[in-house]
Amino acid sequence: MAVMHAVSYKIKASDLAAHLFEVSLEITKPAATGQVFSLPVWIPGSYMVREFARNIVQIKAHCKGKKVALKKIDKSTWQAAPCEGVLTLEYQVYAWDLSVRAAHLDQSHGFFNGTSVFLQVQGQEHLPHMVNIQQPDDAAAKKWRVATSLPELKAKRYGFGTYIASDYDDLIDHPVEMGAFQMISFKAHGVPHDFVVTGRVPNLDLARIADDLKKICEAEIAFFEPRSKQAPMQRYVFMTMAVGDGYGGLEHRASTALICNRNDLPTKNKPEMSEGYRSFLGLCSHEYFHTWNVKRIKPAVFAPYDLSQENYTSLLWLFEGFTSYYDDLFLCRTGLIDEAAYLKLVSKTINMVQRGSGRKKQSVAASSFDAWTKYYRQDENSPNAIVSYYTKGSLVALGLDLTIRQQTQGKKSLDDVMRALWKKYGRDFYTASVKNSGQGLGEQEFASLVAEVTGVPVQAFLAKYVDGVDDVPLSKLYADFGVELDVPAPSKKPSLNVRLSKGGGDCKLASVYEGGAAHRAGLSAGDAIIAINGLRVTASDVDNGLSNVLSAYKVGDTVEIHAFRRDELVVVQAKLQADDVPNLSLNVKTSTKVKGASKSALKRPSQ
Repeated sequence: MAVMHAVSYKIKASDLAAHLFEVSLEITKPAATGQVFSLPVWIPGSYMVREFARNIVQIKAHCKGKKVALKKIDKSTWQAAPCEGVLTLEYQVYAWDLSVRAAHLDQSHGFFNGTSVFLQVQGQEHLPHMVNIQQPDDAAAKKWRVATSLPELKAKRYGFGTYIASDYDDLIDHPVEMGAFQMISFKAHGVPHDFVVTGRVPNLDLARIADDLKKICEAEIAFFEPRSKQAPMQRYVFMTMAVGDGYGGLEHRASTALICNRNDLPTKNKPEMSEGYRSFLGLCSHEYFHTWNVKRIKPAVFAPYDLSQENYTSLLWLFEGFTSYYDDLFLCRTGLIDEAAYLKLVSKTINMVQRGSGRKKQSVAASSFDAWTKYYRQDENSPNAIVSYYTKGSLVALGLDLTIRQQTQGKKSLDDVMRALWKKYGRDFYTASVKNSGQGLGEQEFASLVAEVTGVPVQAFLAKYVDGVDDVPLSKLYADFGVELDVPAPSKKPSLNVRLSKGGGDCKLASVYEGGAAHRAGLSAGDAIIAINGLRVTASDVDNGLSNVLSAYKVGDTVEIHAFRRDELVVVQAKLQADDVPNLSLNVKTSTKVKGASKSALKRPSQ
């Protein structure tokens, strides 16, 4: 394949111990007035300005063997002096962020997102972009391979060499993992899928992972395309970094980057479905569902992304919340978990939303809009100030699904809405006819689309539970489907109503819940409790939530608490309150006849 005019990169892990990538960027036709380059300040899917350019250690330019002056225009933008001929930039990138969002390099592996390492050539973003991924010279990398969903140009699959992207947006949407990874491949409705694991996981049961992921992937492909069962990508890669303690994922158009606790992955001697492995499958399901919902069905403000600044939308409750609803639902639909286990997961989500008073102050629409400054920058007061558009957004999706099923006697569901979104906004998003056209879901279009597809008016529902702060009435909605929301009797367990953390051997208050015993006594987040009624409190008491210390008392008792705030001793009197950690549970009422739709409709797609 010949590429006549393209933007070309070379990237090499030049110093594993210093965590440095060397990048070379070649532009055959630089702008006559002086070529401008910039690095994104955020990565799609993670809504916080991260200032990736701060990791560029040094940068220089030359043309025809002569140095070209570079002028820095702002925090992430450079302009080269005018030159005639091929302009080459050479720069180093420091990569020491062990996450799915940036870049990481050491003797065990190399990982990067394009947003962290590839400078954008302004005015030439539409051209093909080639990248030569070069093998490191370090002996530690002798057995390394390459995992990426980038199409190969002059490289063998899993090998070092040249890969190609259709444009800059495409280039930065295919992260790269390098290392001596474990891998297994499978096909889902004919589409090749790779599952790659970097990190030490002895006796890993790759065959089980492939079998379970195949079920999820095929179910989600068929969900959006029930007739053709055609996937929107030609190949897909799950890239997983297994560590001692970690959890997270970031979606891309044909791959996902994941990080997990190595103990959550299944081994050949543990055939049971552990809670950790269930969570990992839910994470994979979530990121895979994003292949449709957010990577192709997008808010209009993301079509295209402006990676130089925040892109505000009030719709993340739909894109992240609905994805969070379907991720565990597909575990149930595929039979990987049963209905009881699924309802337990929904109960957990309900309890998480109920825990903080922030849900009564911030709507999920506002939470979506403020993701850049609040959700992604949480502090000790966040439980009292914000609501998660992931968790409450998933309950909004559940409430809508139940409402639609109920009002259409089971003939329609949220599934039909998602397929309509796919058909209208997502299916053709990356085709030549609509590419970069700005196609996307408008901020106020969702209600009318639901009405068009299902005949159910949802404006009042959205006003209360999306734009407003009311709790979704799941108890009432679930009742018609034979599911009961059980509310336990008030707790008699005494509590300070705090969230604890360990710090330097101390029992520290991570968060103080508004209106709770600690709050009313005058304690604050960051305080280190050292004694209650004269008895020492240490970090070991964090593990049981102070229950051992407080077990000698009852609700209503007053205790004297000694704590350090910074280096000053604080002494307060706290009147213990009942433990207010929500403990709601969903249970199937076998004696209740379901109205309009069978209970199994909750776990099988409507036809």
